[in-house]
Amino acid sequence: MTDIYETPKSNLEPELASDDNFGSIEKGINGEYRFYISEVLSEAWQKTSGAKGTFILSFVIYIAISIGLSIISQILLAVISSTANDETFIVLYSFLQQLAFNLVLLPVGMGIFMLGIRRAVDAPIQAGSVVGYYSSMWKLFLTLLLLYVMVLIGFALLIIPGIYLSVAYYMALPLVVEKGLSPWQALEVSRKTISRRWFTMFFFSIVVSLIVFVSMIPLGIGLIWTLPMMMIAYGIIYRNMFGIRSENLA
Repeated sequence: MTDIYETPKSNLEPELASDDNFGSIEKGINGEYRFYISEVLSEAWQKTSGAKGTFILSFVIYIAISIGLSIISQILLAVISSTANDETFIVLYSFLQQLAFNLVLLPVGMGIFMLGIRRAVDAPIQAGSVVGYYSSMWKLFLTLLLLYVMVLIGFALLIIPGIYLSVAYYMALPLVVEKGLSPWQALEVSRKTISRRWFTMFFFSIVVSLIVFVSMIPLGIGLIWTLPMMMIAYGIIYRNMFGIRSENLA
């Protein structure tokens, strides 16, 4: 009897695992990867040297696009509000607005994540590359939608399953971009892999969030160091779990 939750292997894993630098999908699912919080943070901190400017510029690009979308959205809303008083139409506009924001910003966010992955293997990084992932726009959106649905179902089932899935699905989106997996495959590969070190991933996310939060206290100056370190740290974890295809480093 076929297990519908089993990650497809025949047409994916041999190709993707054959060119890994550290891990692979198969090794990740089997839990054959290193993940020590102090080790990851130490390596990430070292790799921020010479990379901070690129990461900060990439965040500036993300913020600039977000502000541009907000301005356009407000202008359109003002025009619609002056010509249509139908609340249903305005609600529909709000939905389409959120859809547009996700479609435009999600690939850029994944572009920033990819900078962390590239830096994890000392590949060249450029801030402008963050806008180069729009070919995966719809796959990313569908993955995010499925992720939200599954997590919401999990929270509806006594909360704990929702907490579990919100952590276990963390690597799903980069798997779509870097490995070219389908949305459901990416979710399942992420879940099975992170489940092997779920508590480590959970505590890591808390630790790195605290570091970033504390760095915001002195006028946010510390973010110049901690934001790049955070993205590189997640890139290191991804590298150790799944490896990185050489064609994504060209």
